Amino acid sequence: MSKMEHLSGDAFLEKDKDWWRGAVLYQIYPRSFQDSNADGIGDLAGIVQRIPYIASLGVDAIWISPFFTSPMKDFGYDVSDYCDVDPMFGTLADFDAVITTAHKHGLKIMIDLVLSHTSDQHDWFKNSRKSREADKANWYVWADPKDDGTPPNNWLSIFGGSAWQWNGEREQYYLHNFLAAQPDLNFHEPQVQEALLDVARFWLKRGVDGFRLDTINFYVHDKQLRNNPPLPRELRNGTIAPSVNPYNHQLHLYDKNQPENLDFLRKLRAVMEPFGAAAVGEVGDAQRGLQILGEYTAGDDLMQMCYAFEFLSNTRPTAAEMADVMARIDEHAPDGWACWAFSNHDVMRHATRWDMPAEGLRMMTTLLMCLRGSACIYQGEELGLREADVAFEDLQDPYGIEFWPEFKGRDGCRTPMVWEISNTHAGFSNASKTWLPTSAEHIHLNVARQEEDPSALLHHYRRAIALRHAHPALAKGAHDGVKAAGDIIYFTRSDAAETIFCAFNMGADAADLPMPPGAWQSIGNALGGADAPAGDTLSLGPWQAFIAQATRA
Repeated sequence: MSKMEHLSGDAFLEKDKDWWRGAVLYQIYPRSFQDSNADGIGDLAGIVQRIPYIASLGVDAIWISPFFTSPMKDFGYDVSDYCDVDPMFGTLADFDAVITTAHKHGLKIMIDLVLSHTSDQHDWFKNSRKSREADKANWYVWADPKDDGTPPNNWLSIFGGSAWQWNGEREQYYLHNFLAAQPDLNFHEPQVQEALLDVARFWLKRGVDGFRLDTINFYVHDKQLRNNPPLPRELRNGTIAPSVNPYNHQLHLYDKNQPENLDFLRKLRAVMEPFGAAAVGEVGDAQRGLQILGEYTAGDDLMQMCYAFEFLSNTRPTAAEMADVMARIDEHAPDGWACWAFSNHDVMRHATRWDMPAEGLRMMTTLLMCLRGSACIYQGEELGLREADVAFEDLQDPYGIEFWPEFKGRDGCRTPMVWEISNTHAGFSNASKTWLPTSAEHIHLNVARQEEDPSALLHHYRRAIALRHAHPALAKGAHDGVKAAGDIIYFTRSDAAETIFCAFNMGADAADLPMPPGAWQSIGNALGGADAPAGDTLSLGPWQAFIAQATRA
């Protein structure tokens, strides 16, 4: 059966099988992007309304966070029906309109599949918890208590407390790596794997161009349910969970990252191949993230790319730290592919995390578009939005409510998008109240205002994305290794047709760097980049970039 037999002409977008390599993705958090029906919550029809804006950025694809039927205990990451749209966001017809409209604008659509767990309201779990003899008794991770009634092992939930929840009907515990309302599926059960592959088929046949795979390394657990060992204090870090969370006190050897996961990923890739679809996996691991990224993207039968957390760090990476991350990628994933991001729906916005001046934000954007890998930008970062201050009484995120005030949760990066100065909600909604309040500090950064200002950050994003697309060496080419000299990071990108030298001053003071041999023509002037020097020394101002193409005699 050909892929065109799977899909209608309006749904299917012809694409190169390597379209994802070097692509720029735009992440939409649908609750907060655009409300079309004045209920205070963003929806799919709102996305359709704003697709021309997204296309104007020059991005290749849209990643949409979950919109499936859900009780919304974790805002859609607790799915109760994988093959339908939650009424909050609209209907399947609305989703079809997203696909059709995006494709008409040359944009691909990637949807966020949450395969590691479901909602406890999913029919599968309702059946599974009835009894140990139920049809789907083995579809979730069930275990008997210890003799003293305590959980079967020491595994912890990312959202706090034990990863095990008691169920009186079965008189057993079930595993939940996240909320207790998010029971983990048992990937050791073949029927579970096939059911999830059917979910992928459903959306592929509907026209999606790929998937963002939530918590991709959590799918498979250790069959023996062995205890995780403690993690020495000096090895702990807050890249996956905040330091206040005891989840960081364990080395997560057994609750995730199991080798059997590779077998399922190969099956998923085989399902995707006929559709030309691509996937980006979210690897959540504070110690082995880049190594797992390399394992999951090796060869041509696993995932095309994985989402790395290293630049979602709480502190702004120095030139040396960034060079170290890229060197480790070269070591662990020599034939793999990373997808880099500075912000997303789970972390404080990088404009706040890194506390950089405006010229620093511009430089980092240009750098993102020059690094080897694909790139993901999160709605609003192109406007320079900082983390919103959400009062405790307005919090929605259970993670923030649990660990307040040391960790305020994820609501500060999820407040509504600001489009114009048309009402108290900046064009996001005509409702009297929105699900999260619009940040007063964001309103003056709205899209309409920045559209009219040629010097606005929004236009810098467009120019940086356009530079990547204009030079295949930046999108898909090789690099000679990322190096640091003081505050300057530098590298060369190349393909068969061109060689491009990139240098970025990641500091607040001017800095010099010896130029590589050869003749160079600056191609980064429109991004505030330095001109090619007349001599052998490149002088960069604070937060300044230099991007130049080798000229041929």
